[in-house]
Amino acid sequence: MLRIHVSRLDLSRVRMATRPDALWETILSFHRLRDRRASSVFGKWRTESRARLNGEAQLLAAVVPPRGYFPDFLTPSQEGAEPFGLDVGMEALRDTPADRVHAELELLAAGRVRQRADRSVGQRDVGAGRAGAAPPAALVEDRAEPLARLIGALRSYHYAAVEPYWPHIRASVEADRAVRGRALLDGGADGLLATLPPMIRWRSPVLEADYPVDRDLHLDGRGLLLQPSFFCRGTPVVYRDPSLPPVLVYPVTNPGAPDFAEPGPWLGRLVGHTRSAILQAIGNGCTTSELARRAGVSLASASQHASVLREAGLVLTLRHGSSVLHTLTPLGGSLLRGGAPLALP
Repeated sequence: MLRIHVSRLDLSRVRMATRPDALWETILSFHRLRDRRASSVFGKWRTESRARLNGEAQLLAAVVPPRGYFPDFLTPSQEGAEPFGLDVGMEALRDTPADRVHAELELLAAGRVRQRADRSVGQRDVGAGRAGAAPPAALVEDRAEPLARLIGALRSYHYAAVEPYWPHIRASVEADRAVRGRALLDGGADGLLATLPPMIRWRSPVLEADYPVDRDLHLDGRGLLLQPSFFCRGTPVVYRDPSLPPVLVYPVTNPGAPDFAEPGPWLGRLVGHTRSAILQAIGNGCTTSELARRAGVSLASASQHASVLREAGLVLTLRHGSSVLHTLTPLGGSLLRGGAPLALP
């Protein structure tokens, strides 16, 4: 079990990430690529992504084992920073001090020797997991060229397996953020922490989470960044190094299979003033009853229109307590604004 000790000062400094983090999604998707579970969500994605890969997996497998610890430097973070986009994240990765790269790769190598088969991906803070390829020797020797090659492989893998699905990933993260934001408004930081996925439990002053090992993480007044992730599954993930800015990466609620909406019968049904009003009324998120009230339609009509918009890929719907919460996807927001990007709330 993971226990995160949260003081009152830490509670006031809990914050939500504003968007998905490109490198977290890239690294965690590589776990999903080799994981046979959740085929209903990731099965088609695996098939499509593998067809686009061109040898990147071999180098990545050397530093990201199927289970257990993977180096912290692969997912850079800094105090108070927004989640990284791909280019900024790659620059931060490139700037990792050589001694840190060396230490974390040595830790990875030591973990492989132990070959603890009962580890899982959430346990990145212990060097263990199934046996796999050894870390590249040149990386351990702090040579710059192999690190550049690793960065190149990460970038190529991202464009093959993550970038094509980024609108869906972003929409899922934004929908989860809308649910947490609503909880924050209704119940403060306590209410927010209490609504995290079932594997995470808020028992003030400790945030407990299902975890492959027993670990205590003391925030010591630094607060906590909550980072929802599309490709995180099963258990949350934290940095092994307790001196790094505290981040809790957790699975989004009801991610849904990453896919593209194909033009179909919904396109003709989409046109009309009422549905445009429904899209406008959803705004930054609302329940079905709120949607009906805002748009001036019946509850059944609001639910039907939201269903059509959801089929069109313009709306995401998540369950929030006893009700459902509708939020716009980036495509829905862009359509509503005449092609302008969706502004984050």
